[in-house]
Amino acid sequence: MSQGDERGYGDEPGGRTEDMYSTLGGTRQTRTRLPGGDEGDGYGRRPARNSRSLVMIVGVVVLLIAAIAFANQSGNGGDASGGSGKEPPAAGTGPTAATGTKPVQGKNGTIPSGFAQDEQGAQSAAANYAVALGSAGMFNKDSRHEIVNAIYTSKTAAELTVPQDAAYSADFLSKLGLDPEGKAPQGSTFVSRTIPVGTKVVSYRGDTATVDVWYTGLIGMSGQGSTDPVSTSWKTWTAELTWANGDWKIASDTQKDGPAPVPGDVAASTSDEISKAVEEFGGFTYAR
Repeated sequence: MSQGDERGYGDEPGGRTEDMYSTLGGTRQTRTRLPGGDEGDGYGRRPARNSRSLVMIVGVVVLLIAAIAFANQSGNGGDASGGSGKEPPAAGTGPTAATGTKPVQGKNGTIPSGFAQDEQGAQSAAANYAVALGSAGMFNKDSRHEIVNAIYTSKTAAELTVPQDAAYSADFLSKLGLDPEGKAPQGSTFVSRTIPVGTKVVSYRGDTATVDVWYTGLIGMSGQGSTDPVSTSWKTWTAELTWANGDWKIASDTQKDGPAPVPGDVAASTSDEISKAVEEFGGFTYAR
């Protein structure tokens, strides 16, 4: 996978780059067209032509575009088809069952570091890096630079910095309801979180690894009058990792939709409840 593919904000291996923005209710809003999406895929709005040109030119981290997509999803339900008929694996025997390996003790800023140079260490690194890339910190220039420099190889980080800054301009952030510093208006809470559900080693060769992270994400603005309420989505992010300077670093990444479970019947919470939950519940350090 080339760096141009990696930064396409929605490229799949062998897939295509989709467009990045759309028009919503007469105002410019941010939306991502994810891999495999077509005109009839449920988004229901035509992407702006000039924005398509921008995303084709400017490559940015895959997870961010996926995060932005969460905020604008139509909320369509998933396929309610039945299961495959296979018996579920016994507890503790599945590929994503906990191993008992303790989380790493080191940190690079707020991001865990010092992962073991083995398959479990690669999985732990990928899970924690997915959390960092899906965080609200990616919408602020300074914290975004810190995150990218901490988890990508130096070569990849250098290639990402300029196009990221161009893409996350003040005008772009305003479409999300954020100020130029990535802050939400007074009385509102901007939510962006990635929650890994499981990890899988696709390949491992000692100093390189390919790891899939299946995750659900939260994105949106919680507050009175918000036109972009917090919503969820399901994705699989693939990280191409390399061992550099004593730790795993991302050389490139891609992602695709799903697997997505059938939505439950729990009623949506109020914006106040969501804001309170985001403030009270912290995140985790992930380890296999």
